[in-house]
Amino acid sequence: MSTYPRNEQLVRDFFATLSTGDLEALRALIHRDGSWEVMARDVPGAGLTSGGDAVIDEFLAPVRGLFEPGEPKIEVRRTFSAGDLVCAETEAKGRLRNGNLYHNRYAWVVEIRDDTVCHLREYMDTAYIQSLV
Repeated sequence: MSTYPRNEQLVRDFFATLSTGDLEALRALIHRDGSWEVMARDVPGAGLTSGGDAVIDEFLAPVRGLFEPGEPKIEVRRTFSAGDLVCAETEAKGRLRNGNLYHNRYAWVVEIRDDTVCHLREYMDTAYIQSLV
């Protein structure tokens, strides 16, 4: 039994599933009307991707393709929530296909709807990403 509130546990499960690289399992955790917005410019995947299937097929598949299979691994450091909004701090570690090691920190604002992850807003160190890809 989780010690986290229900919505926070859902976000933790979401990132645990993302870490496996199993995008089909992740598809079940994303609301069909969901979106993922990278709150940055000039990095792979920047901008807004709308629709749960588009998030998987048009955003995550290509971005995960920049990494070695099964990477990066994402560790949730902290979560806190208010109603249907969950904020999370995460760290991602892995190796890119170009051989570079990757270690970045993220902040997330995640909206939950119908017991699924609906809208994600992602904040990260963009200068670091640009130096690696």
